[in-house]
Amino acid sequence: MNIFSFTAEFDSEESCRNHFKAERDKIGVSCKKCCHKEHYWIKSQWSYECKSCRSRTSLRSGTIMQSSKLSFLIWYKTIFLLTATKKGFSSKEIQRQLGLKRYEPVWAMVHKLRKAMGNRDNRYTLEGIIEMDEDYFTIEASEKEHNIQKAGRGSKTKSNVMVMAKSTVLENIETEKQERQCRYFKAKVLENNQVDGTDKTLQQAIDSEKAIVFTNKSTSYVNIANYVELHISETTTKETLKWVSIRISNAKRNFVGTHKIKKKYLQLYLNKFVYKLNRRYFGEKIFDRLVIANIIGYN
Repeated sequence: MNIFSFTAEFDSEESCRNHFKAERDKIGVSCKKCCHKEHYWIKSQWSYECKSCRSRTSLRSGTIMQSSKLSFLIWYKTIFLLTATKKGFSSKEIQRQLGLKRYEPVWAMVHKLRKAMGNRDNRYTLEGIIEMDEDYFTIEASEKEHNIQKAGRGSKTKSNVMVMAKSTVLENIETEKQERQCRYFKAKVLENNQVDGTDKTLQQAIDSEKAIVFTNKSTSYVNIANYVELHISETTTKETLKWVSIRISNAKRNFVGTHKIKKKYLQLYLNKFVYKLNRRYFGEKIFDRLVIANIIGYN
């Protein structure tokens, strides 16, 4: 969606609300009190009323916008800015573009959007041929680490990230045609760099019964064969783990120019990068997909 089509379709608060309601109606509304699925719509209150117990659910309730005082129009403009380009905008730049005085509500809104992106992608697991590798991303040093750095004893300013890529099949048996594109990705911050931390992250991200995993010969991967159909470890070369290597480099370049990221927020930044990467062929539809993710992919 370009800026001209966006401003034409979403030119008012009401147009944004109507679009959000239409998308939420497709998904369905469940009563918070009795879980009934059928509701009346009360437009004067912009709320749903349960046909069973008569309790009301606001249009924002149960979605990413719950409790937010920012307008639907502001949310929609932010979603547009986050999906309009490959790299996207920082919270500070979004604040400037929106002409808002306070930074904190914008920062919170953008982080909620990143969380929704991650939760949406967490609904899916990878299967088939999977490449897996790890690399270190620069993060902002904690106060303790900063003091160590000032003392001249170095500073731990990197965080380990596991990246997985669902590679295409090497060759279609029927057509004998080889595909050149990689499909889906996942990127997870490893809280525990030990073997058990790697194993736990792997099990959550893939369908273990249908996975053939390629890795390098790191000792962190000694248990992988216990969880997957087949584990193949190879010495790292330019052609080994090609797709994850490319995307790790892309992610690092994507974060260049962004202020140093605190470790507790690194996963949110990775969420946005991977969400857009996995939907790189969606074109203008990525805007609508993120709206949907904000309705069903946040909790």
